[in-house]
Parts: sequence; C-alpha cells; structure tokens
Amino acid sequence: MKPGMVPPPPGEESQTVILPPGWQSYLSPQGRRYYVNTTTNETTWERPSSSPGIPASPGSHRSSLPPTVNGYHASGTPAHPPETAHMSVRKSTGDSQNLGSSSPSKKQSKENTITINCVTFPHPDTMPEQQLLKPTEWSYCDYFWADKKDPQGNGTVAGFELLLQKQLKGKQMQKEMSEFIRERIKIEEDYAKNLAKLSQNSLASQEEGSLGEAWAQVKKSLADEAEVHLKFSAKLHSEVEKPLMNFRENFKKDMKKCDHHIADLRKQLASRYASVEKARKALTERQRDLEMKTQQLEIKLSNKTEEDIKKARRKSTQAGDDLMRCVDLYNQAQSKWFEEMVTTTLELERLEVERVEMIRQHLCQYTQLRHETDMFNQSTVEPVDQLLRKVDPAKDRELWVREHKTGNIRPVDMEI
Repeated sequence: MKPGMVPPPPGEESQTVILPPGWQSYLSPQGRRYYVNTTTNETTWERPSSSPGIPASPGSHRSSLPPTVNGYHASGTPAHPPETAHMSVRKSTGDSQNLGSSSPSKKQSKENTITINCVTFPHPDTMPEQQLLKPTEWSYCDYFWADKKDPQGNGTVAGFELLLQKQLKGKQMQKEMSEFIRERIKIEEDYAKNLAKLSQNSLASQEEGSLGEAWAQVKKSLADEAEVHLKFSAKLHSEVEKPLMNFRENFKKDMKKCDHHIADLRKQLASRYASVEKARKALTERQRDLEMKTQQLEIKLSNKTEEDIKKARRKSTQAGDDLMRCVDLYNQAQSKWFEEMVTTTLELERLEVERVEMIRQHLCQYTQLRHETDMFNQSTVEPVDQLLRKVDPAKDRELWVREHKTGNIRPVDMEI
C-alpha cells in the first residue's frame, strides 16, 4: 500500500451510490467531494448522473459548476467553483469566535494548519490522514503539491514545475531517438550503396563452370541485398523516424501555456495571502487600540467618552470582517489552483503515457523491419547456397575438357 493511502470513510457517497462508468469521486483539501472522469479528465463538483435526463441527488454543499474539460467549462470560461460554492463549503473564519472581539482566531487556525510559500497545508502535529486522489496508483496529482528546494540555489521549485521539466525532457529524449534512427538510416544507405558498387566489381569474373556460376550469384546477391537495405532504410524513415520527430510538434508551446496558467494562479494565491496577513495585522492593531481605550476609560486615565469606545469597536469589527473577506478570497484562489493542478497533472500524466506507448510502438516497428530485412537478406543468400551445394570439380573438369580438348592421342618415345 502506498504512503498516505487510507480506505474511504464509511458512509461516503462513493460506497453508497454507483457512479456512471469512467467516473471516480475524490475529496478536496477542504473535505469537499468532487468528481473526475478518468477517460476525459473532466472534473465537476456535481455528482454525475448515472442515467441521462435524471438529475443527481442534491447534497448539502452543491454548486452549479458545469462540467469541465482540460480545466475549462464547455462555454470556454476557466473552470473554478463560483464564490458561493467556496462560501458554502469552507468553515467561516467567524464560526469559532467573532473577529471583532478582542481574541482573534489566528491562534486556533495556526494550530491546525501551516502555510508554506503561501500554500496552506494541515499542520504535521494535528494532520488527519488524507485519502489519496488516486489511491490505487502513483499518480502525478497526488505527489507534487509542495515545493522543493532548488539544488542550484537557495530558492524553491514548484512541484508542477518538476512535472513540466519531466515532460520537456521526454520531448528531448524522443527527438534524440529520432536522430539516432536517422543515423541508422544513413548507415543502411551507405551500406546499400557500397554493396551495389561491389556487386559490379569484375574481379574473378572469368571463373568458369559451376564454381563460376556460384561466384556470379555471390555478386548478384550483393545487388539484391543492397535493394533490401535501401527498402529497409526507406521504411525506417517513413514508419519510425518521421513519426517520432513529428509527434507533439507544438508540445513545448502547449507546456508553456500550462506553466504560465498554473504560475499565474500561484501568483494570485500569493497576493491573496499577502492581503490576509495585512488584514490580520490591521485587526490586531484595532483590537489593541480598543483594549487600550477600554482600560483607560475604566481607570479614568483618559477623557475618552463612550462614543470613542464604540467607534474603536466598530473599527475592530470592520477589521475582522475585512480579514474574513480576505481569508475567503484566499481560499477561493487556493481552491481554483487545486482544481487546475488536478486537471492539468492528470493531462500531463496522460500525455506521458501516450508518449511512452508511441515510442514503444515505433521501436517495435523497428525490430519488425529488422526481422523482415534479415528474412529478405536470407532469401538473397539462398540461391548462393544452392549453387555452392552443386559445385562439382569433376563435372566442371569434364565439361571443360569436352569443350577445349585438342586430341586424345598421347605421344610416345622415338625409336632408332
């Protein structure tokens, strides 16, 4: 079992309701359930209906979020939950206590969460077990949420950036494979050219008899083999090299779009986090001012009136409201980043599987062509083998003698 994997909690929707084929349900970091189509990578907050025309059963935290494909609604607008959805699923900052009072909820939130590079995670000391989004496999969407320290410097690299680097490296590896096949083609072409040239060589062309026939076939077989290797090189070009080179032609441009999109969402998240910290600081100052004026009035060290106290209390309450609003905007930004991360990492995962399968398929085609080349080469040698088995020095001698004989009467000694 992989780390972090836990069985779905009892009573969850995934155990009581059968989803349509291809759909799976997961929990967001805020504990809200959403749905992913593993075939199309479509994501939606609403439970997909198992039968056309039958609406999904209502839940306590439903939104009108339309289905999304590759992170965008069918209408072309960015896919993220509406503000009302965020408001309904997150626990309000003021649920535990009034931010306008003298004790902010910052301490309690910090006990349960920790923020790293503007992304909020459960605190390690109080972190409940989280079910993986895809618990049955090592998926990109489960293991790249945190940033990693850059080994080249003191900065950090986002987990999504590591995925992009892997994709671009895969693209480069595929290009180098194509260049390798091109070199193989060149070797085949040069080999075929040299074979054809050698087949025209006149050396030993005057050999006669059955051995002469076998020798002539040896040279002819070179010309036939040269043709086989030329056909092999042509098929390598059209069926292996060219597909490898053309696959994902605009891939780098598409990856840059993904990079900019996710990076922009992180920048927005950082901006919202800065607003939260600013609002938190303002609330602390307003509460401190209210407490000081209240104490001065109680011990009559100041001429502050009750109206001044009310004014300070209003400002403190307003600061609390501002903090609640900033926190809500931050949570909306983080939820949108979360959704786009899941959608995009699943797409990257699909592209990587597609790349590996494509390369495997064409390398199999390469080996098949090699087998065929060997088979055809064997066929060019078979006539040579047949003629070599027929070479008969005695028969050759007989034929030659019959053709070139000048007389069979032998000379004798001269008598005196």
